[in-house]
Amino acid sequence: MLQGFGRRQFIGLMVLCGLTACGQSPEPQAIPFKPTASIHDFMVWGLEPAADVIWGNAGYIITHDGEQDLQPTTQEGWDHVRNAATTVAEAGNLLMMPGYAADPGDWVEYSAGLVMAGIRARDAAQAKDADALFQAGANLYSVCLACHNRYIIQVQQGI
Repeated sequence: MLQGFGRRQFIGLMVLCGLTACGQSPEPQAIPFKPTASIHDFMVWGLEPAADVIWGNAGYIITHDGEQDLQPTTQEGWDHVRNAATTVAEAGNLLMMPGYAADPGDWVEYSAGLVMAGIRARDAAQAKDADALFQAGANLYSVCLACHNRYIIQVQQGI
């Protein structure tokens, strides 16, 4: 035994060394990102239906018969909007993922805009705030339009 160390001190030192080793972080491993759909299919099957829920539950429609308020009237309706808004926000995160991200510049900025629009729509749904939901839907539309103007036009023009 080490001179000046009793059995208890030695065991305590060994436990401390063991705990210190356990506290060290393992080497970071690459996350195996694997997009499961083309960007077009992801937009059409995932993002667009979720955005349509937000747009379909905000604002008014004026018809020959009068004005129709689109805001949800039940908790289930608000929950449906909340869930769709969460999907929009997370879709923005997914669009920044390797395999979906078109570039680290504008694409990431637009994707981050989707995240913020989705969060605002979710907050509005949770607060049952029809005006805030309408504004969040307008923000979402602006982000979608800007991205489509930048990327869909390039694809159509072969740029």
